[in-house]
Amino acid sequence: MYKKSTKKIFFFYKLIFYFWFLFFIGIGIVMLIFYAAFKGYLGTLPSTKDIENPAMKVGSEVYDSNGILLGKFFSENRTLVTYKQLPKNLVNALLAKEDIRFKYHSGIDVKSFLRAILSLGKKGGGSTISQQLAKLLFTGPSAKNKLHRIHQKLLEWVMAIELEKRYTKEEIITMYYNKFDFLYNAKGIETAAHTYFNKNVSDLNLGECAILVGMLENPSLYNPRNYPNRTKKQRNLVLYQMKKYNFLNVHIYKKELKKPVKINFKIQKKDFELLTYYGEFLKKEIQEALNEYEEKTGKKLNLYSSGLKIYTSIDAKMQSYAEKAVKIHLSQLQILFNRFQKTNKNAPFLNISPKKTKQILISAMHRTSLYQDLRQKGLKEEEIIKIFKKPQLIKLFTWKGSKKVFMSPWNFIRYQKSIIQAGMLSVEPSTGFIKAWVGGIDFNYFQYDHVAQTQRQVGSVFKPILYAAAINKLHYNPCTKISNEKFHLGKWSPRNSNGKYGGFLTLKDGLAFSVNTISARLISQITPNPVINLAKKMGIESIIPKNPSIALGSADLTLYEMTGAFNTFTNYGFYVKPSILVKIEDENENLIKEHIDFSRKQVFSEEVGYIMLKLMQGVVKYGTAKRLQSYNITGDIAGKTGTTNENSDGWFIGMIPNLTTGVWVGWEDRFSHFESIKLGQGANMALPIWAYYMKSLYKDMNLIYHNKLLFQKPKNYQSYWDYCYEPEPILKEQEEGPFNKEKSEEKSEGESEGESEGENEGESEGEKNSLKKIIYFDGKFSLENKKSL
Repeated sequence: MYKKSTKKIFFFYKLIFYFWFLFFIGIGIVMLIFYAAFKGYLGTLPSTKDIENPAMKVGSEVYDSNGILLGKFFSENRTLVTYKQLPKNLVNALLAKEDIRFKYHSGIDVKSFLRAILSLGKKGGGSTISQQLAKLLFTGPSAKNKLHRIHQKLLEWVMAIELEKRYTKEEIITMYYNKFDFLYNAKGIETAAHTYFNKNVSDLNLGECAILVGMLENPSLYNPRNYPNRTKKQRNLVLYQMKKYNFLNVHIYKKELKKPVKINFKIQKKDFELLTYYGEFLKKEIQEALNEYEEKTGKKLNLYSSGLKIYTSIDAKMQSYAEKAVKIHLSQLQILFNRFQKTNKNAPFLNISPKKTKQILISAMHRTSLYQDLRQKGLKEEEIIKIFKKPQLIKLFTWKGSKKVFMSPWNFIRYQKSIIQAGMLSVEPSTGFIKAWVGGIDFNYFQYDHVAQTQRQVGSVFKPILYAAAINKLHYNPCTKISNEKFHLGKWSPRNSNGKYGGFLTLKDGLAFSVNTISARLISQITPNPVINLAKKMGIESIIPKNPSIALGSADLTLYEMTGAFNTFTNYGFYVKPSILVKIEDENENLIKEHIDFSRKQVFSEEVGYIMLKLMQGVVKYGTAKRLQSYNITGDIAGKTGTTNENSDGWFIGMIPNLTTGVWVGWEDRFSHFESIKLGQGANMALPIWAYYMKSLYKDMNLIYHNKLLFQKPKNYQSYWDYCYEPEPILKEQEEGPFNKEKSEEKSEGESEGESEGENEGESEGEKNSLKKIIYFDGKFSLENKKSL
């Protein structure tokens, strides 16, 4: 008996020995593992810098000149909130559901951890809020492999402790809510509140707080948009936990259980992302500023994730007026275009063969995402064309809103090419700041920017650059006379649109009526090089061919370039590159960049600039842009129209003393156009948009644009130049024409004989006779009857 008892005691002590031996071995292994994890032996740990500045990607906000939020650039749609902005129920729900002992542990809750092990995860995972934040910030989604997941857990424990060392409990809760992805591009609690309930996080009620906390377990599984019943059960579980830990009394708890799940779902991306035509241009300017900042400081900032505040020169009101002006006119112009296309079997194309039409459509087809997808699937060209010719439900752009119709993608391409497009740019002369940028008619349907991307033939809108070169080089003045006889230079024989020639015209009238023979003679006198050089100094970077035909607008240039060039006239000879960016601040409101360095560059003298403004005032008063008078816009206005071959492009650039605005109107393809010059010329296609826009600006008393503003006359300007007038009848019926083809003299609807563009309307015979008393000789004159003037 004694031996048996001794054996039992020995066995008991041996058992105790092994228990404690294994226990301490286990503790030692755990400590060793923790030590290895802390040292980074089990995997690379985030640096101290990363822990102290955790990755919290916040988009950059873009503001207009008056501080109005225009939109954001972001990779993650997130708005950071502070702890004070979080409702008490939201914090309490989080603690009750995820980590009731959060305030008392240092990153790892041993009790919850043991409970999770003993229940094999059935009673919760044991992860604290700090561990969950560590997972969001550093380790990422849970690994499927168990060994990898154990490894992740170890790193999460380490990082949870590190976070607890550096941040308060309130900061950890705030970071957790700001970091969590609630799906549907709702990164962070503030964006989630807007996405699911269309309200600020601070305005969430108890039930809404419980729904969002319920989503933390699995935002896809418990998503209120897709699974309302499942969401309700999860919400009620959160409410139960809140009652259990005395965050709710029984009465409120029972009342909340009866309420249905209500959401006001609204995806935020399109509401906040800066989806606009000037976006790419602005990004380029911002990136240049950030690169410059990095070179100076060594600190790298990211447009999409550094939470920058970007202030632009865009005026939200002016932008709205510009967009409305484009829509008002083009919707009317579209009706006229569609009416003429009813009899066109090859609509919307004119004067091209079926073969050429097919080439255009196939080329457009190749640029579609549908074509790219089908090619990746291995389909041949013939098979793809068959698919493109099968009708399907397609969402169309119309001027009255979107419309769903059954149409083949092939016909959809043709339809898109029938829609009239436009570009519009408004620039402040002295600073070059862009106040409005309309790159197209609707960014949702047509993303191509017609301000900075589209290069189109400029037509007669280029002539002021030619005239400025001639005046600058040859010292001409508005009264200088040029022969209007037929002109030949080799095989080049430009024609006047009205087919009338003979006599002499002053520069003032030559530009006012856009007479081709005058421009041709000017470029023959100075050659193309000085004109091209001047154009380059005025900001035109596109290639301009060394060809005399550039005098009549044969070059393909952008609206951005042309408006910037014309702004040199408004700025009295000084070129300033048009810019949008005003300043950049970081997330702490530290200044990163203030203003773009204005590269003010004097291109020609103040006198030449003013002479050109006076010449272009003649264009508006009695020349090709005289129909502007019918819109009752008064004051000092200078401008120039432009029309290109086959009426493919209509231009008008207008200037008042404190604003230069350019407009281009055309189609996606040059072969879509009006057949009649009366409808297709710049004075009809582009000028009305400028007029509608300026009327809106003038009416707005909060803006600085009105008819009392005057162009400032320089000291050396000779006032007698203002009285040049060509009495010859050759100007009758003068219209603006293309650079290499004579235009017909068709009348637009409702326009009577004798009212075609170019005629000086409203002038009596007596006034004409009195003006004939001005005698010309090489720009000098005498007056026989000053009183008549």
